[in-house]
Amino acid sequence: MSIEINVEGNAVIATLVGRLDTASAVQFARDMEPLLDNADKEITLDCSGLEFISSSGLRHLLTLRKATIAKGGRVVIKAVSNDIKQVFTITGFYSLFDFE
Repeated sequence: MSIEINVEGNAVIATLVGRLDTASAVQFARDMEPLLDNADKEITLDCSGLEFISSSGLRHLLTLRKATIAKGGRVVIKAVSNDIKQVFTITGFYSLFDFE
């Protein structure tokens, strides 16, 4: 799992690549610190390279969502595969995020 973060003014784009599963969740939590630091901005998660997401990964995205709500920011998730969209739907997380 890798994450590339680009801050451009009041927008943050994070590109997720690989599997966001239990094994990679601890490192992902460290790697997403810049997103939490910029929670007052609009954060776009580009998931075009995301192959899999587990409940551990969903938990970290929920943490990010809570931080953005507290600081007046927003999380937008884009380019998710149908399989990952189904995980969000089944778990009830689909209604918590803005998808493009």
